[in-house]
Amino acid sequence: MTALAPHGIPGHLVGFVEALRARGIPVGPSETVDAGHVLANLDLIDRDMVRAGLACALLRRPTHRPTFDALFDLWFPAAIGDRDAAADIDLPRKDDGSIDIAALRAMLADMLAEGDEGQLQALAAQMVEQLGRYESATGASYSAYQALREVSPDSLLSRIMAGLLGGVPDDEFASEIARRTARERVTDFRRSVEAETRRRSAERIGRERVSNYGVPRQADEVDFLRASETELVQLRRSVHALARLLASRLAQRRRRSRRGEIDLRRTLRNSMSTGGVPIDLVTRKPRPSRPELVILCDVSGSVAGFSQFTLLLVSALREQFSKIRIFAFIDASDEVTELFGPHSDLATSMTRMMAEADLVHYDGHSDYGNALSTFAEKFAHVVTSRTSLLVLGDARSNYRDPNLDTLRRFVDTAKHAYWLNPEQRNQWGSGDSAADDYEQVIEMHECRNAKQLTAVVAGILPI
Repeated sequence: MTALAPHGIPGHLVGFVEALRARGIPVGPSETVDAGHVLANLDLIDRDMVRAGLACALLRRPTHRPTFDALFDLWFPAAIGDRDAAADIDLPRKDDGSIDIAALRAMLADMLAEGDEGQLQALAAQMVEQLGRYESATGASYSAYQALREVSPDSLLSRIMAGLLGGVPDDEFASEIARRTARERVTDFRRSVEAETRRRSAERIGRERVSNYGVPRQADEVDFLRASETELVQLRRSVHALARLLASRLAQRRRRSRRGEIDLRRTLRNSMSTGGVPIDLVTRKPRPSRPELVILCDVSGSVAGFSQFTLLLVSALREQFSKIRIFAFIDASDEVTELFGPHSDLATSMTRMMAEADLVHYDGHSDYGNALSTFAEKFAHVVTSRTSLLVLGDARSNYRDPNLDTLRRFVDTAKHAYWLNPEQRNQWGSGDSAADDYEQVIEMHECRNAKQLTAVVAGILPI
């Protein structure tokens, strides 16, 4: 057990707030004070009430809730050591004493159909203790994956639905409700097993260490190249909020730019009437215009998540540009602008792109040099002095010719040219990466997650 902070509950609360901040959740002094008032007025025995009260006081966005819940389970654990309620549930066993997985699956399906939360929590605790426990070099450890691997709750949906429907006649509406209820209960049970695993691990190695690897990251901090499908879905949901933020920043920059630059010559000339003192500043009349944007995007499997999110973000910013043209490539380039309209479905657009666009000439492995060559042969005219060129990719070209001269011609022609790379900077130039070579030709930025991407795009998008 990890003891409370030296200053009791207030110190414990401050430690919890610091953990939230470390995971990217903004919590200020006023929210911390409000949380203190919450703890002073709630029944601390009612853990669900404390969780809800602290969430109301400390969180500003609903997207922060999964991270908050995981950290809450570490700082305010449901139990210490073995749960008393778990002792009332015995896992079914065979004659030789080993756990009967088939009987356990049937038992879990019945419990999920009944929906008794207390019983499910106790079963989760027993599974973590008896199925998820293993011996490591440093002692006993716990694994949620190991606890769930053989039981496989996701494969029990039909059994759970049968239990939920009971003897109800076959009805499409009732079946759909039962299906959704079954999926929700399976998801909740998985979360219970994961929470119990974190709790037991935190008791052994400390909650600070567990929070470093066992707590969900914020959506905008997820590494594009390592994101799971669930994390990518959350990123796609957040793209419109990010687009609105970027659009407001661009609008603010445009308002500032309308004042124009100081015309030094006219200012000095006007100052003759005030004895040479430049009292009234004269500015040049600004020439506002919306630039053209050309995107050259690597859509190979290694950077697909990064490319998809960036294309979504740029598509949501269409109104900030007079024209957007999108070109995709693997080892050859082709235009895919018409597939990414303002109301296009991303999954459909990506499927059509891979089926219809001419992206592969050789073996289907990334070849930046040949992609630049085919782009120059077919679409060189789209890059002009009004164009902002944006290249998306990790610059890993399988040791093939990077074709720097072709890229250099485009960079020299374009008004602006930037390369967004989803790999860590310390990996540029390693292995088959030609990032170090390309960086000598074009301004390259590290964009490993949505937070970095938003900051970079806000800084480089022209006004």
